[in-house]
Amino acid sequence: MGTHEAVTARDAVLTRDGNAARAHAVGEVLLGLALFALYLLVAMLPEAPRARLARAHGETLYELERALHLDVELALNEWLADQSVLRVLANYEYAITYVASALALLVWLFVRHPDRYRTARTAFVLLNVIALACFALYPVMPPRLMPDLGFVDTVRLGGTWGSWGSPLVEHADRFAALPSLHMAWTLWVGVELARVKAHRSVQAINTVHIVVTGYVIMATANHFLVDALAAVPLVAVSVYAAERFARPSPERVRAPDAFFLAVETERAPQHTGGVIMLDTSREPLHRADLIRLVAERMDRLPRFRQRPHGAGRWRRPVWRDHPAVDWDWHVAEHHVTGMDGLREVIARVQAEPFPRDRPLWRMLLVRGAEPGRTAVVFLMHHVVADGIGVVAQAVALMEPPQDPPPAGPRRGRVRTALAAAAGTAVGLGQLALDVAPPARLPAAGTPERRFGTLHVPLDVVRDVSRRHGVRVTDVVLCAVAGGLHRAARPGADGRGTCRVAVPLMMRAPGGAMEGNHTSAVMVDLPIGAMPETARLADIARRCKVLRSGTRALAAWFVMRQVGRLMPVPLHARFARAAYSERFLQGIVSSLPGPGGPLRLAGAPLTAVYPVVPLAPGAPLAVAALGVSRELCFGVSLDPGLADDADALTAAIGAVIDELRTAAPLTGAPAPETEPAPEPAPDGRPDPAA
Repeated sequence: MGTHEAVTARDAVLTRDGNAARAHAVGEVLLGLALFALYLLVAMLPEAPRARLARAHGETLYELERALHLDVELALNEWLADQSVLRVLANYEYAITYVASALALLVWLFVRHPDRYRTARTAFVLLNVIALACFALYPVMPPRLMPDLGFVDTVRLGGTWGSWGSPLVEHADRFAALPSLHMAWTLWVGVELARVKAHRSVQAINTVHIVVTGYVIMATANHFLVDALAAVPLVAVSVYAAERFARPSPERVRAPDAFFLAVETERAPQHTGGVIMLDTSREPLHRADLIRLVAERMDRLPRFRQRPHGAGRWRRPVWRDHPAVDWDWHVAEHHVTGMDGLREVIARVQAEPFPRDRPLWRMLLVRGAEPGRTAVVFLMHHVVADGIGVVAQAVALMEPPQDPPPAGPRRGRVRTALAAAAGTAVGLGQLALDVAPPARLPAAGTPERRFGTLHVPLDVVRDVSRRHGVRVTDVVLCAVAGGLHRAARPGADGRGTCRVAVPLMMRAPGGAMEGNHTSAVMVDLPIGAMPETARLADIARRCKVLRSGTRALAAWFVMRQVGRLMPVPLHARFARAAYSERFLQGIVSSLPGPGGPLRLAGAPLTAVYPVVPLAPGAPLAVAALGVSRELCFGVSLDPGLADDADALTAAIGAVIDELRTAAPLTGAPAPETEPAPEPAPDGRPDPAA
């Protein structure tokens, strides 16, 4: 059920190519150029009024130094002016060494100490930005431009080429004296060398450089002593602030994840997961085995030990480590009689919101559902992850380890970004026009649930899709629509259509398991009386919106970007309005399953039935997952829609069986002999392709 545009958007936003280091270096160069451009903007400020202010400020500083008996600059400048060789050397030292030492340190940190580089660079940027603000707000004329006070411009006296104040840099900011960036840069180099514990000889050389620089900036009449002293607090503040920025702060719950905290109500809990069926005919599985397994893998699954904490009216919660795991609650054991008993347990757990004073996951070990089988009901709150994320976290507990899916084809970044932007713009327009209220299915509006399971051979579903020239997702949606017509309460199909949300995964291959990376596209399913072949053809036509990609991109943009910018109260109101019976009547999801045979705590996996929560007020949630050559359906119902979930799952199976034997409609697309795997938006094959 994938789309080319959805994959394009995913690549543009979520993936990183193999040239990450090169791209990082280019970004750092661009940051340096931006900083230099900011300096040029300050230098381009009107000179006449700045000159008057700079002269007044310079005289004020000089008078302050004379009052404090700190005015050593004139004596140093008079002596150096008479030393022809030292004067030239001092001019070149002033022009070159502070730049060379700072750039050399940045490159060295980037290559040899990348863990320290970002913090050091941030401090460097901060001290320059603060200094530029000082230059703009408090210009100071350097002593060399005030010859009436007795100072000699050593650069012009010696005609030093390329040095500060020479014709080559004539357009530099002449009033950027306080604070001294020469002194600030050399002090910053010394701080960073000390922090990475550079060799003592290197630090000794830099100490000499600091002393020499302090002498040169005053002897060449480029700075007052006060300018040099002002560099000390400048460096201290910048380094301190950079260190504060670099400290790991608690991870805040992202907008797409907070969406599901906002929509949850007592009547509509929002935990998702699956029923994992295990073959325990040879060796039993014990609750202690699950506890030991989770404890061993918890370092790989941070949400197993974290919970949302500190939510406020105007701020989203952060993920905080929980001090202890309540194993009695997180891993419980039940005994049932048959699959009906298992389904009753799941329906009961679905109706109970998770308490938020602990990590938001549960495992129920259920015995007695089938001979030689043990069920593990694995549930996580939707704030933790979407359907694919929950599957990935469950697989992370299993053996053998699963390799991440291969990345899709690489595309040009500019072309990809432009295509994604254009698709998003078109999709936003489509969403704005697509506001017709759907007909509503009957719902009791209580927390009570019904849960049903069904498994169909994958080969059967593939055969149906090939013979009728449609996608596997179209077959799943047709089976649900036809099942509603056959099994919903009398009169439910008289509404003609049922609007369902079809989730499209925007997660990058190998991306993080946590978080929601889902874009939902609405599809109106025909649920009235009609031949199933005609229903399938109609749904295939309607499902073109899934493959155009524009609506998926627009919905993802709203969930990820617009939601992030919304104030928290407004975002919560938006979530509750958008994810309700006013806009959808159900959720139908087709999830890619794990590849190859898997074991959980040593027990072979035989089937997985997805568990999807109902949207508030919506009475239907269906998901299909491909596992072990079977397409496993999990069906969650509001009892107002149907008395028995088993009746709906049986009807879904009957529709698929009817399509398997029915002749394709005349004029339907020619069936393919062996269709290529249908790409899903998360880069994985369609579960039944």
